[in-house]
Amino acid sequence: MNLLRYLIVIGSLFIAQLSVGQQKKFTIVAFGDMPYQVPNDYPKFERVIQTLNKQNPDFIVHVGDFKSGSSLCSTEYFEKMHAYFETINPPFIYTPGDNEWTDCNRKAAGEYDPNERLALLRKMFFGSDKSFGKKKINLLSQAKSQGFEKFVENNLWTLGGIQFATIHLVGSNNNFKESGDNQEFIEREKANLAWLDQIFAAAKDKKGLMLFTQADMFYKDLKPSKGFEKVVNKLSELTQQYGKQVFLVNGDSHRFITDKPILINNQKATLMNFTRIQVFGDAEMAAIKITYDPKSTSLFQVEQLLID
Repeated sequence: MNLLRYLIVIGSLFIAQLSVGQQKKFTIVAFGDMPYQVPNDYPKFERVIQTLNKQNPDFIVHVGDFKSGSSLCSTEYFEKMHAYFETINPPFIYTPGDNEWTDCNRKAAGEYDPNERLALLRKMFFGSDKSFGKKKINLLSQAKSQGFEKFVENNLWTLGGIQFATIHLVGSNNNFKESGDNQEFIEREKANLAWLDQIFAAAKDKKGLMLFTQADMFYKDLKPSKGFEKVVNKLSELTQQYGKQVFLVNGDSHRFITDKPILINNQKATLMNFTRIQVFGDAEMAAIKITYDPKSTSLFQVEQLLID
């Protein structure tokens, strides 16, 4: 066999092996809105971590609210949660919830300045371009994009030909106020709209896309509130253009749900390639196991991961 034919054969084998590798199943786990009732919930939260370490998924995402809205937003508590995150074996990604910052001005939460708590969250939890966990993966942050250096919490990563991303959307109407100062909301909404463009552009050559966020943007009805209206409209527009399967995993409402909540064509038709998965939370300290199946037309299989 001459050298050219040898290289062609080797190259063909490599491509075939790569193709097979991309067809493998993989699993991810998502959970959020825990622990709430502290210190009583600490032992169960530790059992959650132990269970997930035994499950050993390819990565885990916490979709925000690592405390209740009526517990202290203290720096000491943030440090405790940071330490917990690093005890997790698989790569671990976190996106903030409203209880960690927007609601910290409540008396029971310590009457902190929400913007100051957000700045601390960004510094403490997003100071690296890697995930949490003992086995870390590289993340691409929106902070690398000119004009959006502040938004270190929005991150991209890929696995098995699927695009994954976090986007910082939170409960309490996404920190939008009907009256008062909305500067933080305006800046973050601008960043999130630009981030959605970047996410879908990155997913162009991928098999599908999965987003993780804290807010339940479909809590009351199918028409989003002002805090989420532009984001939902943008998400709908980009999903229709994309044509492939798009998944959104969120917390906030503490109920396990899978549905297709976006309507199109004057609210008369369902956006069929968009699926929302909502995780457990609060008293139900359980998780959601999501398995990628390359043979499935829906790409992912979703199941409960109940924890004693």
